[in-house]
Amino acid sequence: MPNTVVNRISPKAVLGSDQSPLVLTATLVPVGNQDRFQPAGFPEIGHVIYRAPRADDSFEEVCIVDSAASMANHLESVCMRGAHDFALVDELEGMPYFRCVTGNRASGKIEYEAREVVVTSLTEGHRLASTYFCGSIGRRASAAGTLAEKPFGDELADDMGVILKDNKSKAHVPPAKWWNVFSTIFKYDPNALLHGVMFPQWQIKIQRVLTASLEAFGAARVDRSGVKFDRLGKTTSGQPIFAVDEETAREIRATFVIDLALVRSFGRINDGSELGLNESQKEFLMAFALWKIERLLRAPFRYRSGCHLEATALRRGDEDIALDVDIRAAIKNAKFPAPPVTDVYWPASELYREGKDEKGAIEEKVEELDESEE
Repeated sequence: MPNTVVNRISPKAVLGSDQSPLVLTATLVPVGNQDRFQPAGFPEIGHVIYRAPRADDSFEEVCIVDSAASMANHLESVCMRGAHDFALVDELEGMPYFRCVTGNRASGKIEYEAREVVVTSLTEGHRLASTYFCGSIGRRASAAGTLAEKPFGDELADDMGVILKDNKSKAHVPPAKWWNVFSTIFKYDPNALLHGVMFPQWQIKIQRVLTASLEAFGAARVDRSGVKFDRLGKTTSGQPIFAVDEETAREIRATFVIDLALVRSFGRINDGSELGLNESQKEFLMAFALWKIERLLRAPFRYRSGCHLEATALRRGDEDIALDVDIRAAIKNAKFPAPPVTDVYWPASELYREGKDEKGAIEEKVEELDESEE
């Protein structure tokens, strides 16, 4: 991104202001000075293009390149070393997150070095609220390999102050306990606070702090074709020709909206006592949001195979800006407890068995883990 910046934004200054939300826009172009790019689309639906009304009573064709949910996935992916490497990048060392792990427990313990990481709270769609972490089977695994006596979901509910009723089929969070909800989620998985998380079984729903979208303005559809070759004749498909949709556009723009009021609501001082998050912790959430945006835009990013884009400008209103973020200092000042990574263990026999409920999800059951189970 060209260095034409005149203003710098810091997390502390933005959070200390009375504004909300903070809206940043980035202009992007396809790498290699290309015209065409490929937005998100689905079979039989294709790309979403809508007619947006303009002030002069005209309309402009706008294409949704990536939705808020897809952009959240992209903003989480920049935290990892690679698409198939679930370790955090060096800059985020010390930031808490979850790993769902499995491994051999023939010795009665699961060795740390031998743990097989299956998913993390940065790769799962429901983040901390995923069944892999809050289900009735997964148990917290210590660094020494011992497992907690009860499911981690029950531990989490206790920490949050959730009141479970009717054999856990109903739950309620008293208003005064919401400070526990914010601080507990922050302690274990601050990324979940940033992108939103929902625990329907406990009537807990927290909206996104950071919402992003990617759209193309003045869009025009480009229809082309592709062909599949079966040179050895091993299939019955022959040589099918298929359609490929791409787009051109006058401008591609990413919009990032940070709900500062929501961040401020996560904690306050009451009669000299801190409720929920303190100022350093809220500043970390701001720093993390800005770091994600900067990381996504600092180099060309591949949103999908045919959508490789690079940023040419980042603005707040009409001002060119840069993001002034020391994420290492923000992590240190947040004083996260050690160890930062929480491992939730599943036996392989439960983790990889076929789900039996109507939605195809993993069927859960309450059972004691056999110490000899692998």
